[in-house]
Amino acid sequence: MTDPISDVSDISDVSAISDRVPDHRRLGRELGLFDTDPLMGAGLPYWLPDGAVVRHTLEEYIREAERAAGYQHVYSPALGKRELYETSGHWDHYSDDMYPPMNLGAEEVVLRPSLCPHHALIYRSRSHSYRELPLRIAELGTMYRAERSGVLGGLTRVRAIQLNDAHIFCTLEQAVDEARAALELIARAYADLGIEAVRHRLSLPGEGGKYVADPELWQRATALLKEVLAESGVAYEEAEGEAAFYGPKIDVQIADPAGRESTLSTVQIDFHQPARFDLHYIGADGAKHRPVMVHRSIIGSVERAVAHLIEAHGGAFPAWLAPVQLAVLPVAEEQVERAAAVVREAAALGLRAELAAPEQGTLGARVRAARLVPYQAVIGDREAGAGLAALRLRDGRRPGALPVPELLRRVADRVAAKGTALWS
Repeated sequence: MTDPISDVSDISDVSAISDRVPDHRRLGRELGLFDTDPLMGAGLPYWLPDGAVVRHTLEEYIREAERAAGYQHVYSPALGKRELYETSGHWDHYSDDMYPPMNLGAEEVVLRPSLCPHHALIYRSRSHSYRELPLRIAELGTMYRAERSGVLGGLTRVRAIQLNDAHIFCTLEQAVDEARAALELIARAYADLGIEAVRHRLSLPGEGGKYVADPELWQRATALLKEVLAESGVAYEEAEGEAAFYGPKIDVQIADPAGRESTLSTVQIDFHQPARFDLHYIGADGAKHRPVMVHRSIIGSVERAVAHLIEAHGGAFPAWLAPVQLAVLPVAEEQVERAAAVVREAAALGLRAELAAPEQGTLGARVRAARLVPYQAVIGDREAGAGLAALRLRDGRRPGALPVPELLRRVADRVAAKGTALWS
């Protein structure tokens, strides 16, 4: 019996999929991840089943990482009264990027441009002791930005944004440690996702009335962020005119395959909004004290994160994130029943597995069609009879024929470990 793997030895590896610079808009459509429709509106992409799997898996990864780091998750509405954003300062400093108010009876309601005012209200909803701090509140929530039509594109510039956001309410003494821990969480996530930061930027205010006019606030927050960067050992560049309107921030910069740079993750220290919302905690002395608000986003917007992942990996996502993690390929019709059983066993272990049956083409054609799938298990007559499957990795390596339980266990262990390695 011919070795089923040797029949497809001429199949090129994933690096040869395209000699073009990866573009997430093209790849996203070719791979069935997302699309747009003019009737739905510009800057409002929809997610197809495989793209929804990537998005859901990414969101669950972030939630679990945050839970492990002591965050509590909340939900808050994507609307708020205009008065809320007047209190936060968004209406005065950010209204050009906001949608106009909607009149609902006597109230004016706005699609939110940010989650931080909502989280400030959640904090303010009850009293807090210093013993509860730091209080870490996280949410994967939708916000809206009134982007001009000319700047919209794919997933990188959209009008409805799913933001991985969190706000830490803490004492002044805790702020540096909390911001540094956020940078560490970002670094771990980048390692698991196979993302490389090209530089860190300390974003400072520039000229004009776009920023809160409080020099002492800016000096205090900037000094703390410089301390965070120094303790983290991170090299950085200062950039005037890139701060948030209420305070400076650390921006983690990424670059697409064409070298275009953008911000994915941020860490900010905010003295402004705790004062605007009159936030307090009860200190050890029994008196009221003002908390510091640390804003942080591990992957920024889900849309921009997925766009970058598509391009960084050319559609060949890390195994734990891939829409399909294991393709099971019976050589002939006689092995279909056994291959279907392997798919069921893989699903029972939490793996996303699919059957690539002979009716879909020759074995070589099916291997090519599954070239982005991290693991391919080929089952010929010899393998079926011995309870084996011949494993082929996406990068061209061939660990060989393994007992199906061992193969599935090792793949499941590798997926659970996250990261970008395919085999250990």
